[in-house]
Amino acid sequence: MFAALQTHEWAYPALEALHVLGIALLLGNLVALEMRVFGRATAIPVQAFARLSLTIALIGFALAACTGLLMFSTRPGELLANRYFITKMTLLAAAGGNALFFHLRGSLRRLDSLARAQMLLSTGIWVAVVFCGRWIAY
Repeated sequence: MFAALQTHEWAYPALEALHVLGIALLLGNLVALEMRVFGRATAIPVQAFARLSLTIALIGFALAACTGLLMFSTRPGELLANRYFITKMTLLAAAGGNALFFHLRGSLRRLDSLARAQMLLSTGIWVAVVFCGRWIAY
């Protein structure tokens, strides 16, 4: 399989496209939930919207993670020597830690100032992940 990613001219670009799709599903739904929490679409209950958007965001994360691992497998040595890749991995760990803390403390029920700050932090981290991902390629 790994050889196919390196030899078929369409395989790696298709994998990259699926990776971007996963990121779009993840980040788009996190931003949509954030907008709801900050006062948009108030006719939609926060908890119901959160169940939908977080489910889609998790699907996006799974897609991005799987495709990212496959892309990593094609050139691990080069990527491990790339500072933007290391920064991206560090940011992913920070995003995971932030999400874990957010859910363990019940932030979605509270929606207090700390929960809102965590949501903004999450979006900022994911935007930085996207930028690092783009710099890896260049």
